[in-house]
Amino acid sequence: MEVQTYLFFDGRCDEAIAFYRRVLGAEIDMLMRFKDHPGGMQPGMIPPGAEEKVMHASFRIGDTTILASDGRCLGKPSFQGFALALSVATDAEAERVFAALGDGGQVQMPLAKTFFSSRFGTVADRFGVSWMVLVRA
Repeated sequence: MEVQTYLFFDGRCDEAIAFYRRVLGAEIDMLMRFKDHPGGMQPGMIPPGAEEKVMHASFRIGDTTILASDGRCLGKPSFQGFALALSVATDAEAERVFAALGDGGQVQMPLAKTFFSSRFGTVADRFGVSWMVLVRA
């Protein structure tokens, strides 16, 4: 059994993947656009003009694979009720990725020393995805 994270960016998937590539060194394993659907698009599946949007993508951040899509391409993505935990090796790396993820986003809990980590904080990136950044002990 395996559980994987699947994020729906509602029309901003290309932008999100480019951001994660730049900020976190994400590597794309696979990307398919709606126009390339092997069975053809079913009417009403996506709005007209969304054929170039991402139907399915797989990318890696470190050892973790994340799946993503533009979903139904209906507007602003909404990510609630979860956060992605990002463990890094050093305080300097935590400071770097926290600041980069927060560029255009919103700090939810500033990066600081805690009883369980030399640096821990939470930030929602520009797409609304919440990240818990921590230095592994």
